[in-house]
Amino acid sequence: MKDTAAAYCAAAERCKQDVCSKLARASATQEQIDAVLQYLTQHHFLDEARYACAFAHDKLRFAGWGRVKIRYALRMKNVPDAAISEALASIDEEDYQSRLKSILQAKKRTLSGDDYTVRNKLMRFAASRGFEMDAVVRALG
Repeated sequence: MKDTAAAYCAAAERCKQDVCSKLARASATQEQIDAVLQYLTQHHFLDEARYACAFAHDKLRFAGWGRVKIRYALRMKNVPDAAISEALASIDEEDYQSRLKSILQAKKRTLSGDDYTVRNKLMRFAASRGFEMDAVVRALG
């Protein structure tokens, strides 16, 4: 069971909740799950801070999520707040703003209406993607 869990963690970054869910589906007892988690942590297959950083960068780059949505998703996976804060702080501000601008430009091409209406739609869209309002205002100029 340890080898299977180690291979699962070696394939991609995982958090403790992902591993627990996988082991529970495999009918592992709580004692077995605890032993496997301890083994994975000791052998550096499992690291919540490393997972949080990878998750944050991937969600920004590939899904176009903002910090608010990333924080919420990590909390739903029971990642410690310290790891979440560290991961969000590791996001490059220039990359964050350029990603937001490109997302807004792409969305703007699909919208019609006067400038006020389009701006409000873009602000709501960015908020739904988890971007902070001050970052959206800076991106819209």
